[in-house]
Order: sequence, then C-alpha cells, then structure tokens
Amino acid sequence: MGRIIAIANQKGGVGKTTTAINLSACLAEKEKKVLAVDMDPQGNLTSGLGVEKESIDNTIYDLIIGETSIENVIVKCNEIDNLELIPTSIDLSAAEIELIDQEDKEYILRKSIHQVKDKYDFIIIDCPPSLSMLTINAMTTADSVLVPIQCEYYALEGLSQLMHTVQLVKDRLNSELEIEGVVFTMYDARTNLSLQVVENVKDNLEQNIYKTIIPRNIRLAEAPSYGMPINLYDSKSAGAESYRKLAEEVIEKE
Repeated sequence: MGRIIAIANQKGGVGKTTTAINLSACLAEKEKKVLAVDMDPQGNLTSGLGVEKESIDNTIYDLIIGETSIENVIVKCNEIDNLELIPTSIDLSAAEIELIDQEDKEYILRKSIHQVKDKYDFIIIDCPPSLSMLTINAMTTADSVLVPIQCEYYALEGLSQLMHTVQLVKDRLNSELEIEGVVFTMYDARTNLSLQVVENVKDNLEQNIYKTIIPRNIRLAEAPSYGMPINLYDSKSAGAESYRKLAEEVIEKE
C-alpha cells in the first residue's frame, strides 16, 4: 500500500517543488518505488525530473478531464531508477473551470491514483501554490500533507490558513488526512533570522517538525535547470545530504 504525501503551501517560493523533486529522488535512491505527481500547472516538477514537456502525449490534465486512463499518463524518469512521474502542462490551469459542473469533483484524482496505489511505496504530489480545487483534489487523495516553510520573516503568514484548509478537508472530505509535518527550507546558518524563524515556528506550531533542515544552497538552485534532482546533479552537496536525511525521516515514519 503506497503512502501518499501531498506537498503543499499556498505561499510561492518556499521550496515546495524543490522538496517534491528531491524527496522523490532520494526515496527512489533508497530503493523505494516512487510515483511523483505534478499538480502544478507551471510544471516545474516535470521539467525538474528531466522530462521534456513537449515530448509528452498525455498529462494529468487529460486524466482529470477523463480523456485518458492513469496507465497512459505515467512516464518513467529515465535517469532515476524506481521513480515514475505523472507529468503536467499549462493546460491544467483550465481544469478548475472544467471541473465546476463535475460530480464528486473533489475526488477525481483520488479515483485514478487509488487504481495504482499498491504498485508504489510512496506517491508524492506537488500542489500548486494556491488553495484551489487542484490542491483540494491532492488533499482528498493524500494520507498526509507535508508543509515546507521558508526561513524568512513572513514564514508563519498564511500557514494558519493552510492548516485550516487541511482541517476542513479532513472534516468533510477525507477523514484519514493528517499533517505529515513541517520541513524548514532555505536555512541560512549565517543569519540570526533563520534561527529565530525556526524557534518561532516551533513555539507556535503543534505539528510534527522534521529534524532535517534544508539549507540555502546554490547547487540546489542550479539542479532544476539541468533537469536533475540534487542527488544526481551534485551527490556530495549539502543539499543532497539534507534531502537524503529527510527521506530517511519520512521512511522511518511508516
């Protein structure tokens, strides 16, 4: 039975997609069978795992509007053993409108993913940076929500809204949903601010906080432009080591 984790934060630029890419790759490196699902119309998870958007016949958009089956949208990540991907395209941004009149529109992704769930150890869903119907679909599908938080002054802003949304989904749509935990990203050990943010969040959040903190790291920032996760792009970098540790923590929670 695959464990399904949605990576969500409606605030952009917090390392959400970076975490989705590298957690998926590091879980696969540890010989877990992983399916990464790109629910963000920007498609950065798709390109960050080295899949050319132009070469794809079917995307998650085609799946959501009922034009194809889930088997037809799963592609292999050629460079990475044990990792497969459901890619996206900019067409997905139109799905919100097309879902308006659909029955059970909150469960469209869930119905498809649950057909293949048992083939994987982990299914990682990268959500769009908004609390939209696409994010709701990810949360009704998931067992838990992992929240990346950037170590900056406004880190807690919007977080209560996200937690409220998770609680609403749990109460009304998916009683199994839990908060997987919070992971700090873009940590800069040279600044007092990063340390203060970590302490502040720990004091104010009653959630599981992962011990692993992802550093601000130039190699992490470069890797997506080469279509590689950090463990392939620079295996010995601080970013690669951090995501390996995060993968270990996620596995231990099973």
